Amino acid sequence: MTTWQQLRDAKLSEYEDAADGWGKVSGRANAAKDRVDNEMLGTLRETQKGETATGAIDDLTQLSRNYQYIHTECGLIRTALNGLAAELAAPQKKLKQALEDAENLKFTVKADGSVEYPRSPVAPLAPGNGTATPGAPIPLLPGKAEGGADANKGKAEDIAERISAAVRDAAEIDGRYAGALRRLNTTGGLKVTDAMLADAAADTTALQQAAGKYADDAKIPQGKSATENAAWWKGLTQEQRDEYATLYPASVGALDGIPSDVRDDSNRMVLAETRAKAQLDFDKLGPEPPKMIQNPNGTYPVAIKNPAWEKWDEGGGNRLRAEIKGMDAIQKRFDAPPSHGLPPAYLLGFDEKGTGRAIIANGNPDTADHTAVYVPGTKSKLESIGGDINRMTSLWSDAESEAEGKSVSTITWLGYDAPQSIVPEAMEKQWAYDGSPKLNTFMDGLETAQGGPDNSHTTVIGHSYGSTVVGDASNKGDLSADDIVVAGSPGMLTGDADDLDVGKDHVWSEAASDDFVPAGGKLAGLGGYKWDVETWNGIPFNAGYVQTVPSDEAFGAHRMDVNTSGHSDYWTPGSQSLKNQAMVVVGRYDDVEEDD
Repeated sequence: MTTWQQLRDAKLSEYEDAADGWGKVSGRANAAKDRVDNEMLGTLRETQKGETATGAIDDLTQLSRNYQYIHTECGLIRTALNGLAAELAAPQKKLKQALEDAENLKFTVKADGSVEYPRSPVAPLAPGNGTATPGAPIPLLPGKAEGGADANKGKAEDIAERISAAVRDAAEIDGRYAGALRRLNTTGGLKVTDAMLADAAADTTALQQAAGKYADDAKIPQGKSATENAAWWKGLTQEQRDEYATLYPASVGALDGIPSDVRDDSNRMVLAETRAKAQLDFDKLGPEPPKMIQNPNGTYPVAIKNPAWEKWDEGGGNRLRAEIKGMDAIQKRFDAPPSHGLPPAYLLGFDEKGTGRAIIANGNPDTADHTAVYVPGTKSKLESIGGDINRMTSLWSDAESEAEGKSVSTITWLGYDAPQSIVPEAMEKQWAYDGSPKLNTFMDGLETAQGGPDNSHTTVIGHSYGSTVVGDASNKGDLSADDIVVAGSPGMLTGDADDLDVGKDHVWSEAASDDFVPAGGKLAGLGGYKWDVETWNGIPFNAGYVQTVPSDEAFGAHRMDVNTSGHSDYWTPGSQSLKNQAMVVVGRYDDVEEDD
C-alpha cells in the first residue's frame, strides 16, 4: 500500500539513474549481437568446416539470440523505470504542494493522511483543534460547503482530499508498473529458447498497456508523409527514441523516412519474436498427418482426405510452415558468409500477416551513392521471399563491380499484396492501385532518409506485375526515382514511356523472346493506349489507337538486350540481362546494350 510519506520521499531521479543503467546494458547487448552476427559468425562459416566448427557456429548463434533477448528485456526495464518516474512526478508534485499549503497554514498532516487544524474563533466549537479527513459526501465539494462556518475546516478538508488523491494516483501507477516489471525476469544460466523470445513479446505487450500514458503509441505517426515521420523522430530525445523502438518495434520499423539502422533494429526484434512464436505454435500441432487416407468404406473414391490432416491444416499447419520458410530465408541472408561478398543486410519492413510483407536491403540505402528498389510480381509472398532476395544480391554484386568505387544498395520491396494467381487476380488492376501508394511512400521515405533527391541515384525495378505497380505509382505523381527498369512487363497502365515521371530517356525494358507475359498483359488490358504505328524490328504492322506495353517499340522505352530465357531468369548471374540492369543502376547508360 502506497503511503503519502513514501510518495513524498520517493527519489524519482534514482529510478531514472537505474533506467540509464539498464539502457546501457540493452545498448551494449545490441552492439554485441551485431558484432557476433556481422564479424564472427560470417567469418567462421566461411573459414572453418567440420564438427568443431559446426558446434562453434551453434554456440555463437545461441549467443546472438541471448544478446537479442537481453537487448529487448533490458530495454523494457529501462522504459518501465523511466515511465514509472515520469508518471509519479505528477502525484508527487500534487502531494508536495498540499503539504506545503498545510505547513503555511500551521496545519498538521497526520500519518494516516488526515489533517489537524485549529478551529476558527467564530466556529461553534472554538477554541481547540479539529481533524479533517478526505471523502466528503456528495454533493459537498472539498474545501467548500462541508467546511461550514469554519474556514480552517474547509481548507483542511481540501488539503486532505488532495493528499488522498495524490496517493490514489500514485498507487494506481505503481500497481500498473509493478505488474509489468514482475514479468521481466529470467532463469539462471541464460540460454534463450523460442518460449523465452515469445514471452519477451508478451512482456512488450504488457508494458505497452502499463506505460501507455508515458510512451503513447498514438503519438507515433500513422498515415503521415515520410517527411512528417522523420520530423517526429528527429524531435525525440535519444532516450525517447530508444523507448519507442523497444516498446513499439513493429510501428517504428514500419515508419518510412526514419534511419534504416533504426528500422532494422526494430524489425529484427519483431522477426525474432514472431519466428519463435510461429515455431512454438507449429510444434504444438505435432507432425503433419498424411493428407489422404484409404477410404474406410472400401468404396469409390479409393482415397479420401484425412480428417486428422484437415484438423492440422485448420490449426494453421500450412500457414505457419509457410511463414517459417519465409522468415528463415530472411535469416539466411543475414547469415551469408563473407565469400558472397555482400554488405550488411537491413530489414526495413516485416509483417507475417496475410501473404506477408518484407523489405530487405543489401547495404545501407541511407548512405548509398546508387540505390535500386525491386518490386516483385504475381505470386510473390513471404513464403517465397528467398528467390526475390537472391535476385537483389545478384544485382548488388554486378552493380557494385561496375560502380567505379561508389557504394550501392539494392532492396527487395515486398511491401504490397501481390496477386496470387495469374487468372483472375493478375488480370486485375486493383492490386496495382492498392500497392502503388505504398511504393510511393516507401520511395519518399528513402529519399528523406538519404537527405534529399540529389544524394543518391535511384532506380526502381519492376518485374512482371510489379512493373504495373511501378507504372501506377509513377502515373499518380512524383515517384522518387531517376530511372525505371521493367522486366517481363504485362503493362504499366500507360501507353507511352514519356508519361512516366522519369521521362522516356530513363525508362528501360527487358523482355525475353519466349516471355509471353507482355502479350498476356495486353489481353488483360494492363497496358495503355495511344495513337501510333506499331512496328516490329522497324517494320510497321498496325496503326491507330493501339495498346502498348514497355517491350513494344511504340512504347518508347530503351529496349535492352536480353540473353536469358523465360519470365524469371532476368537476374541470372553472369548474364547480359543482369549486367544491363546493373549499368542502369550505377548510371552508366552508354554501357547498356540495347536492341538495334
